[in-house]
Amino acid sequence: MSDPVRLSKLMSQRGLCSRREADRLIEQGLVKVDGEVVSTLGTKFPESVSIELTQQGQAQQAERVTIMINKPVGYVSGQAEDGYIPAVRLITAETHSQTDASSKQLKPSMFRGLAPAGRLDIDSQGLLVLTQDGRIAKQLIGADSELEKEYLVRVQGDVTPACIEKLCFGLRLDGKPLKRAKVRQINPEQLQIILREGKKRQIRRMCEAVGLHVTGLKRVRIGELRLGRLEEGQWRFVKPSEFKHRAPHKRPTRKR
Repeated sequence: MSDPVRLSKLMSQRGLCSRREADRLIEQGLVKVDGEVVSTLGTKFPESVSIELTQQGQAQQAERVTIMINKPVGYVSGQAEDGYIPAVRLITAETHSQTDASSKQLKPSMFRGLAPAGRLDIDSQGLLVLTQDGRIAKQLIGADSELEKEYLVRVQGDVTPACIEKLCFGLRLDGKPLKRAKVRQINPEQLQIILREGKKRQIRRMCEAVGLHVTGLKRVRIGELRLGRLEEGQWRFVKPSEFKHRAPHKRPTRKR
C-alpha cells in the first residue's frame, strides 16, 4: 500500500486545480474527501480516496477565465522588464476581437491571478494564453505536458535536407538532448516547426545550431487551440470546449 499523500498534491495530480489553488480551496472549506469537507492544510490521504469540490467550489472554478492574445513583437509575456510592456496590457475593451464567440464581458476581477501559460519571447509573436485556471495551465505547461506547439519560422541561410533532419532529431541544448520535433520547409525562407517542449529561445537556438538565422517567429497553435483569425494585438476569451486535448481524469480504482 502506498503512503498517504497531501490533499493538495492529490488534487493537482488529478487535474482538479494547481496545488496553490488547492490550498486556497481547502482553507475555504470547499473540498470534500469521501463526502466529508476537509479544511485543514497538509492533511494526507490514500491515493484511492474520492475528491470533489462543493457546489460553491465548482462555481468558483467556473468563473475563472482563460484568454488568448495574438501577441505582437515587443511585448513580454509576463511581468514588465527592461521598460517593455507586458502582454496583459493588451487586454482592453478596445482590443477585444470581434471573433470572440463567448458571452463574457471584461471585468476587473478577471485580471486577478491571470498569468501566462507558457512564454513567448519578446522578439516573437502569435498565440499567447493567459489563464486564472490552474487546470488549464497544467495541461499547457505542466512537467508532463506533451502538447504540440506549432510555429511558423522565417530564416536566413541554406535550408538543406541535412538541416531539416538535424532540426527534427539529434540536437542538444544545455547539455540535454531535445525531444523529437516535426519540421517542414514551406518555402526557401520559411519553416513549420512543431515542438513538444519549450526551452528558453529553443527554436532560435536550434536554428543557430544548424547555421540558420531566425528573422521571424510566430506561434500559431498549442494542442488543439489555434490562433485562427485573431488579429495581431487583439484578444478573446477561450471556451472550455476548445481544450479538446483535455481528457477527463480517471480516479484510481480501490484495491480489493
